[in-house]
Amino acid sequence: MKILLLNFISLALLACGNQPENSNATKPEIANADPVTVQSENGMEKAYFASGCFWCVEAVYESIEGVEEAISGYAGGHTKNPTYESSNTGKTGHAEAVEVIYDPEVVSFKTLVKVYFGSQDPTQVNGQGPDRGSQYRSIIFYQNAEQKKIIEEVKTEVAKDYDEPIAAEILPFQKFWVAEDYHQDYEENNPQNPYIQNVSIPRLNRFKEKFPDLLKEDAH
Repeated sequence: MKILLLNFISLALLACGNQPENSNATKPEIANADPVTVQSENGMEKAYFASGCFWCVEAVYESIEGVEEAISGYAGGHTKNPTYESSNTGKTGHAEAVEVIYDPEVVSFKTLVKVYFGSQDPTQVNGQGPDRGSQYRSIIFYQNAEQKKIIEEVKTEVAKDYDEPIAAEILPFQKFWVAEDYHQDYEENNPQNPYIQNVSIPRLNRFKEKFPDLLKEDAH
Protein backbone atom coordinates (compact mmCIF):
# COMPACT_ATOMS: atom_id res chain seq x y z
CA MET A 1 0.00 0.00 0.00
CA LYS A 2 2.84 2.39 0.87
CA ILE A 3 4.49 1.70 -2.48
CA LEU A 4 1.26 2.43 -4.33
CA LEU A 5 0.78 5.65 -2.36
CA LEU A 6 4.34 6.78 -3.09
CA ASN A 7 3.88 6.05 -6.77
CA PHE A 8 0.68 8.09 -6.81
CA ILE A 9 2.38 11.01 -5.06
CA SER A 10 5.32 10.85 -7.48
CA LEU A 11 2.95 10.86 -10.43
CA ALA A 12 1.09 13.86 -9.05
CA LEU A 13 4.33 15.80 -8.52
CA LEU A 14 5.43 15.09 -12.08
CA ALA A 15 2.18 16.17 -13.70
CA CYS A 16 1.77 19.36 -15.72
CA GLY A 17 -1.30 20.34 -13.64
CA ASN A 18 -4.16 19.02 -11.57
CA GLN A 19 -5.88 15.82 -12.66
CA PRO A 20 -9.60 16.38 -13.33
CA GLU A 21 -12.37 14.78 -11.34
CA ASN A 22 -14.74 15.01 -14.31
CA SER A 23 -14.19 15.31 -18.03
CA ASN A 24 -16.28 16.82 -20.75
CA ALA A 25 -14.43 16.58 -24.03
CA THR A 26 -15.34 17.57 -27.55
CA LYS A 27 -18.99 18.45 -28.11
CA PRO A 28 -20.65 17.59 -31.45
CA GLU A 29 -21.17 21.25 -32.33
CA ILE A 30 -17.39 21.75 -32.09
CA ALA A 31 -16.51 18.63 -34.07
CA ASN A 32 -19.03 19.45 -36.82
CA ALA A 33 -18.36 23.17 -37.13
CA ASP A 34 -16.89 24.82 -40.21
CA PRO A 35 -13.16 25.47 -39.75
CA VAL A 36 -11.93 29.00 -39.19
CA THR A 37 -8.99 30.09 -41.34
CA VAL A 38 -6.30 32.20 -39.71
CA GLN A 39 -4.82 34.70 -42.15
CA SER A 40 -1.07 34.76 -42.67
CA GLU A 41 0.86 37.80 -41.47
CA ASN A 42 4.10 38.97 -43.07
CA GLY A 43 4.44 35.61 -44.76
CA MET A 44 4.07 33.69 -41.51
CA GLU A 45 1.30 31.15 -40.98
CA LYS A 46 -0.20 29.58 -37.85
CA ALA A 47 -1.01 25.98 -36.99
CA TYR A 48 -2.60 24.51 -33.87
CA PHE A 49 -1.83 21.30 -32.00
CA ALA A 50 -2.75 19.70 -28.66
CA SER A 51 -0.54 16.91 -27.41
CA GLY A 52 -0.47 16.72 -23.63
CA CYS A 53 1.15 19.40 -21.49
CA PHE A 54 1.66 22.57 -23.50
CA TRP A 55 5.01 23.19 -21.79
CA CYS A 56 6.35 20.11 -23.59
CA VAL A 57 4.73 20.79 -26.96
CA GLU A 58 5.85 24.42 -27.03
CA ALA A 59 9.49 23.39 -26.51
CA VAL A 60 9.32 20.77 -29.26
CA TYR A 61 7.98 23.13 -31.91
CA GLU A 62 10.26 26.00 -30.96
CA SER A 63 13.26 23.78 -31.69
CA ILE A 64 12.27 23.40 -35.36
CA GLU A 65 13.90 25.41 -38.14
CA GLY A 66 11.29 27.69 -39.69
CA VAL A 67 9.21 28.04 -36.54
CA GLU A 68 9.33 31.59 -35.25
CA GLU A 69 7.44 30.95 -32.03
CA ALA A 70 5.09 28.55 -30.27
CA ILE A 71 2.55 29.98 -27.86
CA SER A 72 0.82 28.01 -25.11
CA GLY A 73 -2.95 28.22 -24.78
CA TYR A 74 -6.27 26.41 -24.95
CA ALA A 75 -8.43 25.15 -27.83
CA GLY A 76 -11.11 22.65 -28.74
CA GLY A 77 -13.58 23.53 -26.00
CA HIS A 78 -17.02 25.03 -25.67
CA THR A 79 -16.44 27.79 -23.09
CA LYS A 80 -15.13 31.32 -23.53
CA ASN A 81 -12.03 32.72 -21.84
CA PRO A 82 -10.72 29.43 -20.40
CA THR A 83 -8.07 29.61 -17.71
CA TYR A 84 -5.53 27.10 -16.46
CA GLU A 85 -7.69 26.43 -13.42
CA SER A 86 -10.94 26.00 -15.35
CA SER A 87 -9.47 23.84 -18.10
CA ASN A 88 -7.90 21.57 -15.50
CA THR A 89 -11.34 20.61 -14.22
CA GLY A 90 -11.95 18.85 -17.53
CA LYS A 91 -15.33 20.57 -17.78
CA THR A 92 -14.57 23.24 -20.39
CA GLY A 93 -13.80 20.83 -23.22
CA HIS A 94 -10.56 22.72 -23.90
CA ALA A 95 -7.24 20.98 -24.29
CA GLU A 96 -3.86 22.50 -23.59
CA ALA A 97 -2.68 23.51 -27.06
CA VAL A 98 -0.01 25.49 -28.87
CA GLU A 99 -0.16 28.05 -31.64
CA VAL A 100 2.79 27.46 -33.95
CA ILE A 101 3.88 30.51 -35.96
CA TYR A 102 5.97 29.31 -38.89
CA ASP A 103 7.44 30.22 -42.25
CA PRO A 104 5.88 27.94 -44.90
CA GLU A 105 8.86 28.65 -47.17
CA VAL A 106 11.10 26.91 -44.64
CA VAL A 107 8.90 24.27 -43.00
CA SER A 108 5.68 22.86 -44.41
CA PHE A 109 2.41 22.19 -42.64
CA LYS A 110 2.87 18.50 -43.49
CA THR A 111 6.22 18.47 -41.69
CA LEU A 112 4.62 20.08 -38.62
CA VAL A 113 2.00 17.31 -38.69
CA LYS A 114 4.72 14.65 -38.87
CA VAL A 115 6.41 16.30 -35.89
CA TYR A 116 3.10 16.23 -34.05
CA PHE A 117 2.67 12.47 -34.38
CA GLY A 118 6.38 11.75 -33.94
CA SER A 119 6.87 13.70 -30.72
CA GLN A 120 4.32 11.86 -28.56
CA ASP A 121 2.76 8.49 -27.93
CA PRO A 122 -0.05 8.88 -30.50
CA THR A 123 -1.98 5.93 -29.09
CA GLN A 124 -2.41 7.30 -25.55
CA VAL A 125 -6.02 8.30 -24.95
CA ASN A 126 -6.90 11.41 -22.90
CA GLY A 127 -3.39 12.22 -21.88
CA GLN A 128 0.31 12.11 -22.56
CA GLY A 129 2.79 10.53 -20.19
CA PRO A 130 1.84 11.28 -16.56
CA ASP A 131 -0.71 13.92 -17.58
CA ARG A 132 -4.18 12.39 -17.68
CA GLY A 133 -7.54 13.91 -18.49
CA SER A 134 -9.44 15.40 -21.41
CA GLN A 135 -7.49 18.66 -21.10
CA TYR A 136 -4.39 16.69 -22.13
CA ARG A 137 -5.99 14.79 -25.01
CA SER A 138 -4.41 14.82 -28.44
CA ILE A 139 -6.07 17.06 -31.02
CA ILE A 140 -4.79 18.23 -34.37
CA PHE A 141 -6.66 21.17 -35.86
CA TYR A 142 -7.28 21.93 -39.53
CA GLN A 143 -8.23 25.27 -41.06
CA ASN A 144 -9.29 24.05 -44.51
CA ALA A 145 -9.94 20.91 -46.56
CA GLU A 146 -6.34 20.71 -47.76
CA GLN A 147 -4.96 20.65 -44.22
CA LYS A 148 -7.52 18.03 -43.20
CA LYS A 149 -6.44 15.82 -46.09
CA ILE A 150 -2.77 16.17 -45.12
CA ILE A 151 -3.52 15.30 -41.50
CA GLU A 152 -5.54 12.23 -42.45
CA GLU A 153 -2.84 11.00 -44.86
CA VAL A 154 -0.08 11.36 -42.27
CA LYS A 155 -2.25 9.76 -39.58
CA THR A 156 -2.93 6.77 -41.84
CA GLU A 157 0.78 6.36 -42.53
CA VAL A 158 1.70 6.66 -38.84
CA ALA A 159 -0.95 4.12 -37.85
CA LYS A 160 0.97 1.40 -39.71
CA ASP A 161 3.67 1.53 -37.03
CA TYR A 162 1.32 0.85 -34.10
CA ASP A 163 -0.86 -2.03 -32.99
CA GLU A 164 -3.16 0.28 -31.03
CA PRO A 165 -5.36 2.85 -32.81
CA ILE A 166 -4.19 6.46 -33.12
CA ALA A 167 -5.91 8.49 -30.41
CA ALA A 168 -5.62 11.99 -31.88
CA GLU A 169 -8.83 13.81 -32.73
CA ILE A 170 -8.92 15.75 -36.00
CA LEU A 171 -11.01 18.87 -35.41
CA PRO A 172 -11.91 22.02 -37.31
CA PHE A 173 -10.07 24.96 -35.81
CA GLN A 174 -12.34 27.49 -34.09
CA LYS A 175 -10.41 29.69 -31.70
CA PHE A 176 -7.17 29.72 -29.75
CA TRP A 177 -7.10 31.26 -26.29
CA VAL A 178 -3.63 32.37 -25.15
CA ALA A 179 -2.61 30.95 -21.78
CA GLU A 180 -1.45 32.96 -18.79
CA ASP A 181 1.95 34.68 -19.11
CA TYR A 182 3.73 32.36 -16.69
CA HIS A 183 3.07 29.38 -18.98
CA GLN A 184 4.90 30.91 -21.92
CA ASP A 185 8.42 29.52 -22.51
CA TYR A 186 7.92 27.57 -19.29
CA GLU A 187 10.58 24.96 -19.96
CA GLU A 188 13.18 27.61 -20.82
CA ASN A 189 12.31 29.76 -17.80
CA ASN A 190 11.99 26.91 -15.27
CA PRO A 191 14.75 24.42 -16.11
CA GLN A 192 14.99 23.08 -12.55
CA ASN A 193 11.28 22.34 -12.17
CA PRO A 194 10.91 18.58 -11.39
CA TYR A 195 8.34 18.11 -14.16
CA ILE A 196 10.58 19.86 -16.67
CA GLN A 197 13.60 17.79 -15.58
CA ASN A 198 11.83 14.43 -15.57
CA VAL A 199 9.15 14.70 -18.25
CA SER A 200 9.49 17.70 -20.54
CA ILE A 201 13.22 17.65 -21.27
CA PRO A 202 13.34 13.87 -21.85
CA ARG A 203 10.40 14.21 -24.27
CA LEU A 204 12.18 17.02 -26.11
CA ASN A 205 15.40 15.01 -26.30
CA ARG A 206 13.58 11.98 -27.71
CA PHE A 207 12.13 14.23 -30.39
CA LYS A 208 15.55 15.68 -31.22
CA GLU A 209 17.02 12.22 -31.64
CA LYS A 210 14.18 11.26 -33.98
CA PHE A 211 14.18 14.43 -36.13
CA PRO A 212 17.75 15.83 -36.12
CA ASP A 213 17.43 17.25 -39.64
CA LEU A 214 14.58 19.55 -38.61
CA LEU A 215 16.34 21.28 -35.74
CA LYS A 216 17.56 24.85 -35.53
CA GLU A 217 21.32 25.19 -35.24
CA ASP A 218 21.16 26.20 -31.58
CA ALA A 219 18.74 23.36 -30.75
CA HIS A 220 21.19 20.52 -31.43
